Amino acid sequence: MKTVEKCGYVAIVGRPNVGKSTLLNDLVGEKVSIVSPKPQTTRNQILGIKTVDNVQAVYIDTPGLHQAEERAMNRYMNRLANSVIMDADVVVFMIEATRWYDDDDAVLQRLEHSKGPVILAINKIDLLKDKSRLLPLISRLSERFKFANVVPMSAKKHENIAELEKVIMGFLPEGPHFFPDEQVTDKDERFQIAELIREKLIQLTEQEIPYSTTVVVDALELEGNLLKISAIIWVEREGQKPIVIGKDGALLKKIGTLARKDIEKLFKKKVFLRLWVKVKNDWTNNDRLLQGLGFE
Repeated sequence: MKTVEKCGYVAIVGRPNVGKSTLLNDLVGEKVSIVSPKPQTTRNQILGIKTVDNVQAVYIDTPGLHQAEERAMNRYMNRLANSVIMDADVVVFMIEATRWYDDDDAVLQRLEHSKGPVILAINKIDLLKDKSRLLPLISRLSERFKFANVVPMSAKKHENIAELEKVIMGFLPEGPHFFPDEQVTDKDERFQIAELIREKLIQLTEQEIPYSTTVVVDALELEGNLLKISAIIWVEREGQKPIVIGKDGALLKKIGTLARKDIEKLFKKKVFLRLWVKVKNDWTNNDRLLQGLGFE
């Protein structure tokens, strides 16, 4: 008897900084999406693919949905997350166990457009000393939306992730696998390298700098076991350039050193990384420049 295959797209949605990328990496078992404690780290739709025997789940990490849409970048991220909600076979709505935000309300309203079942994933339960505090929250939200299932969990502590995965797999539709069983993401080498550099940039800079920068890999060349990479860090104002470079180039050097170590770990090759900082005026608020930088 032939085994029936199952496959489907699973959207992980929620407000900014609720733990979506951490959950994606946890579910897939590899780092396919960069992580930082700062909001709006994820700007693109990133697929994490997990195949277990006859079942393939294609997880979609989305930018955090937020109410503010002052700039073209914010509008782009909201459009991306909205489209995923409408198209996914299963939606995982992530919230925090300890607090409800206005942006959570905005996401909840958009879930009415979901065609598939919606699972409520209550993250950060490790921060709750009294787990019974979850019951009023679950009861209140269940009155507002008919969730297919509710799973309290902790992405950071890997708590109850297996249970969440089991619930997700149960809702996936029958059908052939979309990707080879060994594939774990849809992103190419250039994207992954650029994201690892941007992760270090976010971690090492403050205030508006993380939100005003993006990274583009300009050249990628393999010579034997040496991966030679040239990348550009784009900022949107001239005054931001010396901040990213740092005194005597110290900050840029630190970004490069940390990123190189992660790139070497990812590709299992020696890496030579060169970084430049350049200016594209107000690029986060210009649709044409966004497209030119890869935000389709």
